Amino acid sequence: MTKLRLHHVQYGRSFRVLWLLEEIGLAQKLGADLEVTEYLIGTNEMRESDLPKLSPAVRIPALEIGDLQMAESGAIVEYLTETYAPELAVVPGDPERPAYLQWLHYAETQASLIEQLNLQMVFLRPPTVASPVVIKLNVARLRSTLKGLETHLEGRDWLLDRGFCAADVMYGFNLFAAPFYVKLDEFPNIRAYKSRMEAMASFQRAVAREGEQRFYAQDFYPVPEH
Repeated sequence: MTKLRLHHVQYGRSFRVLWLLEEIGLAQKLGADLEVTEYLIGTNEMRESDLPKLSPAVRIPALEIGDLQMAESGAIVEYLTETYAPELAVVPGDPERPAYLQWLHYAETQASLIEQLNLQMVFLRPPTVASPVVIKLNVARLRSTLKGLETHLEGRDWLLDRGFCAADVMYGFNLFAAPFYVKLDEFPNIRAYKSRMEAMASFQRAVAREGEQRFYAQDFYPVPEH
């Protein structure tokens, strides 16, 4: 049986890969069982596991398919779609290829801001004090990326005219995490886009695997006043 193993942190960037594996049905295609190895972020579990052999940065996600080993969510998403689900990719020469690549990577610009806010608002513990100025700047930058996405989604169901594709998968993590720092009330197109994702059977299967989220201790993290 082909090995299929995802190294994962609950509702982290690796959710992108988990959702895509469910959408493709890769375990069924390979006749494999999907093994999800979950790590508790903020502990030494990652460094003490075999993850350092798979991921140069010792970060999730990492994916093993047989003898193949890959890290970096965007790279994995591109590889999986090009190899196993070309209908979700956009090939070179296609008129929508530039837009596809732009929105695929825009997701990581947005995710990097979420990561910074996670570090400041969730990970820091006393006596370390988060910087209100840095948090305010990152919240403003995150809101700016959401505004750009909101504008692009005007009159669209998905990022590209062709419909749902791998670029959309990249936002599954982002739009779960972003509302903990920026309320989506001002972004009706994004709210509708998120609802379309959540209605997909593959998304629901991925969420069922995740279980109740255990990362964020509160529903919303306001910018500290001082």
